[in-house]
Amino acid sequence: MSKQWWKNAVVYQVYPRSYQDSNNDGIGDLPGLTQRLPYIKKLGADVIWLNPIYKSPDKDNGYDISDYRNIQDAYGTMADFDKLLASAHHQDLKILMDLVVNHTSDQHEWFQQSRQSKDNPYSDYYIWRDPVDGHEPNNWGSYFSGSAWTFEPKRGQYYLHLFAPGQPDLNWENPKVRQEIWSLMKFWLDKGIDGFRMDVINLISKPAGLPDAPQAPGAPYGNVEPLVSDGPKLNDYLREMNDEVLSHYDVMTVGEMPGSTPEDAITYTGLEANELNMVFQFQHVSLSPNTDPRLGKWNDAPVKLTELKGALSRWQKALDGKGWNSLYWNNHDQPRAVSRFGNDTPAYRELSAKMLGTTLHMLQGTPYVYEGEELGETNVHYTSLDQYEDLESLNAYRQNVEEEKIIDQPTMLKYLSHMSRDNARTPMQWDDSKNAGFSKGQPWFALNPNYTKINAAAEVDDDQSVFNYYRQLIALRHSSDLIVHGTFEELDADDEQVFAYKRHYQGQTLLVISNFTDQTVTRDYDQANASEKLIGNYADDQGTTLRPYESKVYLFK
Repeated sequence: MSKQWWKNAVVYQVYPRSYQDSNNDGIGDLPGLTQRLPYIKKLGADVIWLNPIYKSPDKDNGYDISDYRNIQDAYGTMADFDKLLASAHHQDLKILMDLVVNHTSDQHEWFQQSRQSKDNPYSDYYIWRDPVDGHEPNNWGSYFSGSAWTFEPKRGQYYLHLFAPGQPDLNWENPKVRQEIWSLMKFWLDKGIDGFRMDVINLISKPAGLPDAPQAPGAPYGNVEPLVSDGPKLNDYLREMNDEVLSHYDVMTVGEMPGSTPEDAITYTGLEANELNMVFQFQHVSLSPNTDPRLGKWNDAPVKLTELKGALSRWQKALDGKGWNSLYWNNHDQPRAVSRFGNDTPAYRELSAKMLGTTLHMLQGTPYVYEGEELGETNVHYTSLDQYEDLESLNAYRQNVEEEKIIDQPTMLKYLSHMSRDNARTPMQWDDSKNAGFSKGQPWFALNPNYTKINAAAEVDDDQSVFNYYRQLIALRHSSDLIVHGTFEELDADDEQVFAYKRHYQGQTLLVISNFTDQTVTRDYDQANASEKLIGNYADDQGTTLRPYESKVYLFK
């Protein structure tokens, strides 16, 4: 098998807690996922990226790991995992595990030892600092609101947590920490898994001296991202990871890298880099931030198409021939794509879901489909705070409304409805029965009420469904070197209604035209002279006319 099999692959992301419950305790589990593998196979995906399934207190839904070598009880046992892996491999599906090693849980044995004193064997497994003038060592704010420092009385010191206080950051400067991480990676790779998605991996190298971060006027804390993303030793650590572990296995790796630029990404994923295969970048999902920098991503403004095109095109052009893109609209940390970038009203939901799928899957890179995206699932549109579960959302509400009083309650609720991670975490919509076929027990989280209309059972056998359209997109990629490898040419960057681009490979050209509006518009890209139309989300083709949310792909030979 080619060492670069991942270039031809399509990845399907499973959030295990919300996918399928097999024992009716209301929580999705590994046996449930095993039961649903034929569905993923039918879609045409090649790889399943599994969100964390390790032992965890679940302060951040599994991204706070207390034991990397054991399975969270709610998800099953190691025997269940082994059965899942064997069953997946039997169906020619690969398993990509989540690697969360910027931080652990505060319940992890390493941290339990480290917090006891300054002179135990684990004392410098984490990042500890003395108080400065009786307070935190610097002005760093957490990604989850509040200070990035928490005081530990036993040591008389603060520990760093870029996320929740229950997620202390590991000290990658300590070679013992790195050896522990290489060991746990080998544990899973030796079981036969097919690679890792690496959580916030570009935050592992902190700047020397931990200086203060830039702080917006009136903001309670500094913004750490410019300081901690792509730190000074990141390349060294990733090369060591590759030398010690990854180079010994035929696996796929993708690093989640908030704040990274295409130029950064080339140093990690470049053909000569010997580090990672690809990165998850955030530029296109970070558009339309609030005009008040204190509020960051919390906003409900629509994304400008010219900015969206600019972000995606920038990465396409920069990495072409130098690195490799990952392609995604949404995941467990992002709102539903059709609600954010398309139109989730009944009149246009299916059309715009198909349009978004077409636009993304025809780009160069490895596409990722988040569970339910292939059905056109939407945001939940919650209206009250008690409907939310996500730590980031609740903390943001508390800080912005109650503590800092930056905005009022109705405005923040509108922002949460638009951007909260909870939009992606509702249980999978399998059918129109009670609890959508997810569980016969009380689900851990409320279902999106529209499951009676939007569900897999209604779509799998419907030739015109979003599901079967995604099947066609995936099949096209699997059959076309042009789609996989072609170079990218941006068309009409300033067009505020239509995203059009070309791909070129060995004398053939692909033309992709997508109308991002509910208006009928006209665009002539010489499509009349195309050899054939490969796919489109309307049954017929009206040439230069583009109907609302119409997307079509032409081949020129």
